[in-house]
Amino acid sequence: MQYQPKIEPLFSKLGWVGLIGFALLTLLVVPSLYLMAPDGSSFQISSYTVTLVGKIMCYCIVAVAMNLIWGYAGILSLGQGLFFALGGYSFGMYLMRQIGRDGQYQSNLPDFMVFLDWKEYPLHWIGTDSFLWAIVLVVLVPGILAFIFGYFAFRSRIKGVYFSIITQALTFAFMLLFFRNETGFGGNNGFTDFKRILGYSITDPSMRAVLFGLSAFFLLFVLVLSRILIKSKVGRILTAVRDSESRLMFCGYDPIRYKLFVWTLSAVICGIAGALYVPQVGIINPSEMSPANSIEIAVWVAVGGRGTIVGPIIGAAAVNGAKSFFTQAFPEYWLFFLGLLFIFVTLCLPFGIVGLLSKLKRKFIKSKTES
Repeated sequence: MQYQPKIEPLFSKLGWVGLIGFALLTLLVVPSLYLMAPDGSSFQISSYTVTLVGKIMCYCIVAVAMNLIWGYAGILSLGQGLFFALGGYSFGMYLMRQIGRDGQYQSNLPDFMVFLDWKEYPLHWIGTDSFLWAIVLVVLVPGILAFIFGYFAFRSRIKGVYFSIITQALTFAFMLLFFRNETGFGGNNGFTDFKRILGYSITDPSMRAVLFGLSAFFLLFVLVLSRILIKSKVGRILTAVRDSESRLMFCGYDPIRYKLFVWTLSAVICGIAGALYVPQVGIINPSEMSPANSIEIAVWVAVGGRGTIVGPIIGAAAVNGAKSFFTQAFPEYWLFFLGLLFIFVTLCLPFGIVGLLSKLKRKFIKSKTES
């Protein structure tokens, strides 16, 4: 009788219940209450709440992308904020073109170009008035940059802390580049004052609900995609890269191809998250490329639990929820809290929140069995 390997389910029953519940909540319940609940009703959801949760979901997408390369492949990148910002800028150019003559100077050019006395769009703005071309740029710009950078870095056997340092240097270099007015990206002010998408007002409640729903849908899509990837042969090879790359090479595998694939995929996911983020918050500037932002992304994954499916989402939601509270109540103490949080997690919770919960669950089951 031929051996039939056991097929593991993609998610547990509880996992599927969680996914379906999250989908119903974010794709049906929240948009419906936001659009249809009467003013003054206890079920009414404010525009601020919708925007805040939508923004946090974009951060969760970035955390899942970071977990793919760090949690499963062992590649600690401090440059994911760069790909996030590049996706935001790529879609931001389309949003700026949609302002038309509604700007302060009533010109076909964006206000910052008029202020700098530019007479026409620079070469890299060609075609950015097309929504489809903007979507293509959102995918291609971070994807191509990640592929080229990763190709040379992985072929040179750069790994560990050295890879982290050069990704951070790359992010810092692009931040300085985008701060310059002559690059045509708005300098330190970046892009803002967006008006419309596909002819619809960007501040209209229906458009806010659509952007919120798209963020939720893409988060679910990335979560399922990452689970499929990790359950596949590629995922097992990536785990082997993390645990012992030299042993994998002795087995006849070329780890460079797999590392380059997951690195590029992670960058593209971050770029799409940036494109969803920009119209919801209404601004994109070079500060999004700050190395501190990329470090914060690593903190999200560490807090939630790297190498787990839901850990990065829990970490991103928890840290950004705390950030929203601290920056309003105690803005001067936020960075101190973030630093202490990272030290605490590193020393006391090496496997993050999910690891702690799993440990407590095992202890509970063990004590129940013994009794």
